[in-house]
Amino acid sequence: MAKAFASQADLQEKKTEFVKLAEGAYCLTAEGDPNSGVVIGDDGVMIIDARATPVMAQELVQHIRTVTDKPIKYVVLTHYHAVRVMGASGYGAPYVVASQGTHDLIKERGAQDFKSEVQRFPRLFNAVETVPGLTWPNLVFDGTLTIMMGKREVRLMSIGAGHTKGDSIVWLPKEKVLFSGDLVEEGATPYCGDAHLAEWPSTLARLRALKPARLVPGRGAAMMTPAQCEGAIRGTQDFVTELLAQARKGVKAKKSLKQVFDQTYKAMAPKYGKWVIFEHCMPFCVSRAYDEAKGIAHPRIWTARRDIEMWKELQS
Repeated sequence: MAKAFASQADLQEKKTEFVKLAEGAYCLTAEGDPNSGVVIGDDGVMIIDARATPVMAQELVQHIRTVTDKPIKYVVLTHYHAVRVMGASGYGAPYVVASQGTHDLIKERGAQDFKSEVQRFPRLFNAVETVPGLTWPNLVFDGTLTIMMGKREVRLMSIGAGHTKGDSIVWLPKEKVLFSGDLVEEGATPYCGDAHLAEWPSTLARLRALKPARLVPGRGAAMMTPAQCEGAIRGTQDFVTELLAQARKGVKAKKSLKQVFDQTYKAMAPKYGKWVIFEHCMPFCVSRAYDEAKGIAHPRIWTARRDIEMWKELQS
């Protein structure tokens, strides 16, 4: 019997927690659902990852208003996935910031990704009808962008491909607080459907070199010590490395995608099977790893139709 598609059967709401990381730095976590960050400067507030709908954005605003009444000035998109960006209009911020790579991916595949993600995980798109359309950044950077929020320095850095080709991190150098987006996960399965798996470990090495004291992963609890930060980085690195190694082994043996999926699932489930969204992610992860092992450098676009066809092939 085929498994329920992606996370359509995941209907249980998660408890959110608004966590203080340092003075003026917070995150909203939700038991393995996507996280968001908040940085409060002298003259305003920065949101890091917008949540999936404007209605869901308002939940984060309510938390922010318990600690400051300053205006929300910036919404930073760590990457292009709909669950991270479609709530941006709910903040009324004058600046929506993203890397050039993320802007390019929104242009190339943002519309397809939106339809695909809503189909995969409807619970995360509460009041999806309130989304006015694609989220477009109006401040785009290459490399590093430093924003001075009064005396508070915030560095936005595009340090390499991994989860997507456009991943960005947000770094508070004085506080050594890092918002990693989905480059790092903690107790949650890295989604690799749009990944650059061979590059991801070296990108994580550059992230590790910052030596964060606290780290907000894309999913999972905030890491509050250097040792916890290292553990989350290492866990993500191990997962993506093993995933690609399994795919390369299968491709070398001239196995089909279904055979490689079965082989990879069997090999990785004992170690990672209890991570959040493991069952959801693995078919997409193995599909991308298989493509990359066969030499397809630029991830193929996922559509709602391709999602279903792939799922039937691998989970039947």
